[in-house]
Amino acid sequence: MMRLTISAVAVAALIVLAISLPHSRSHSLALSSAAMPALQELHTMAGVNTLPTQEIEDQSLVYPSAAKR
Repeated sequence: MMRLTISAVAVAALIVLAISLPHSRSHSLALSSAAMPALQELHTMAGVNTLPTQEIEDQSLVYPSAAKR
């Protein structure tokens, strides 16, 4: 009977611990994402606007050669 009581208390403590842990982590995640600068500011800091324009050849309609039989 004593083992059953100890086991029940241990399980209850683990459940309470498991429920309370994600709440404390979510606050730190919210604080770290709030410090992230806007995408426009990141582009300005990196100097993306001064890069040359890159021309890319469109190869979306390249067909394979005839299959060998």
